[in-house]
Amino acid sequence: MLSGPFLDRNWIGQNEDYNSSDIVMLGLPFDGTVSYRSGSRFAPEQIRLASWGLEDYSPRFDKHLEDVNFHDAGDLEFPLGNTYKSLDLIEKNVAEIYKDGKRVFGIGGEHLVTLPEIKAISKFYKDNLAVVHFDAHTDLREEYLGEEMSHSAVIRHISKIVSPENIKQIGIRSGMKEEWEFMKEHKTLINDYSGLDTLKNKKIFVTVDLDVLDPSVMPGTGTPESGGMQFNELVGWFEYLKNFDIIGADVVELAPDYDSSGVSTAVATKVIRELLMIM
Repeated sequence: MLSGPFLDRNWIGQNEDYNSSDIVMLGLPFDGTVSYRSGSRFAPEQIRLASWGLEDYSPRFDKHLEDVNFHDAGDLEFPLGNTYKSLDLIEKNVAEIYKDGKRVFGIGGEHLVTLPEIKAISKFYKDNLAVVHFDAHTDLREEYLGEEMSHSAVIRHISKIVSPENIKQIGIRSGMKEEWEFMKEHKTLINDYSGLDTLKNKKIFVTVDLDVLDPSVMPGTGTPESGGMQFNELVGWFEYLKNFDIIGADVVELAPDYDSSGVSTAVATKVIRELLMIM
């Protein structure tokens, strides 16, 4: 019988026991509606491997990953080419996490995976759920090329579940005029920390599209957009959010193969570590 030791393909610092964990990390390798460069379905696996290049201690938050008490459940397996069935699988599994009294941390995959997460969570926090959305793009279209289920429409669909006044968008710098008018009408776009204060009494889901970061920091993404945040700016927002009631989160839209250096994957992994620290 082999004695090992063998390499661990789960996230560094995870609790191997689902039942005693507080947070469940769920890989969501789906990119079936990507409008430009596909490949984000390969992110969860690459992020797990890259996590072993991290320290498990965050000096910014003075915590270890072990203090977070999260369990890495691995990746869901999706039927290729079937968007609706894939979304249903996410919703079903996320609902099971909340039935068990835990919180989800999703790793995409494209941004549409956030929609079934919110659908599932809204059943448990019906009237008090809010979404904090980090992104380069508005994601407020009604449809894209005639298809309503698109990563370009994810926040518009979510706004029908949690209502626009419960959505705050940060880092947005690209979108159609109609989408910018939606943000202006509903005051979803904010530019400073105090814009989050109206959500103080809400149950908050944080969704981070990694293209919120500037392409100089994050070239490995499907739709890079110049003029974005630096890493420390993003983590500054996390630091402000640490006193809010965060009941779920995800990090999406890393497409690792567009950055052969591996730097984008390393950055994504550190974003995940820092976001875990505030949950």
